[in-house]
Amino acid sequence: MDPPIRDLLGRVETVEITTIGRNSGEPRRLEIWMYEIDGRYIITGTPGPRGWYANLLADPTMTLHLPGGVDLEATASPVDDSGFRRRVFGAEKTWWYRSQTPIDELVATSPMVELRFAGS
Repeated sequence: MDPPIRDLLGRVETVEITTIGRNSGEPRRLEIWMYEIDGRYIITGTPGPRGWYANLLADPTMTLHLPGGVDLEATASPVDDSGFRRRVFGAEKTWWYRSQTPIDELVATSPMVELRFAGS
């Protein structure tokens, strides 16, 4: 991956993603938070059903839209490892989630995917 893109990925948290609607087959674009944790790029949310997560379970291909008009094709994989999920929710940069929901509930029930970028 190009070093300036990797640097941008490590600095930005608010991004947009485009998924493919699991029922409609239409592109769905939304703003969401992304975190770099242990060199892995993670999208997560608070517990409960999330359309973006259901879409990615049905079709894991997506586009990550970064500031400056940078678009990256990616594949999303669900994160099931409870130890890593706890590291994500215990990280300083994810404090907001812990302010809303106990960490044990976050670890057990929050949607979470890891992004892998085409060509990397």
